[in-house]
Amino acid sequence: MTIKDLELTMLDGTKASFAQFSDKVVLVVNVASRCGLSPQYEALEAMHKKYSDRGFTVLGMPSNQFLQELGKSEKIAEYCSTTWGVTFPMTEKVKVNGKNAHDLYKELTKTKDSVGLAGPIAWNFEKFLVLPNGTIHRFRPPVKPDNPEIIALIEANLPR
Repeated sequence: MTIKDLELTMLDGTKASFAQFSDKVVLVVNVASRCGLSPQYEALEAMHKKYSDRGFTVLGMPSNQFLQELGKSEKIAEYCSTTWGVTFPMTEKVKVNGKNAHDLYKELTKTKDSVGLAGPIAWNFEKFLVLPNGTIHRFRPPVKPDNPEIIALIEANLPR
């Protein structure tokens, strides 16, 4: 099984798989509505709008693993759309660490960051840039989504 085979349940309850994003540059982010880093939603949405027609998407994956996410999918969707204008795809709430972590995060956390560390998600808004060729780049929570390194990787790997 590859990352493309992994199943997702979207915030609205519909089923999907990561395969639907396999021809795109995807920025996977574990998001949380009540986190001090939630202003990163603004940059995530701006990037999604700027690059989505060229083969890029943000995939938000809400998690309450750090006790900062709202309880129900409807409340998460409402918060994200009314507060930040989010239009990028989002999944239902997932666990990102531990034995019950979502299968996507079990794979993503094998990726090393810029200092060579793999392993558990440190906090909300950790970012994984998944390229169409399957290469994954990891960026820790304090790295802003529109960091020049991330933007350069996106622009260099856009499929169209």
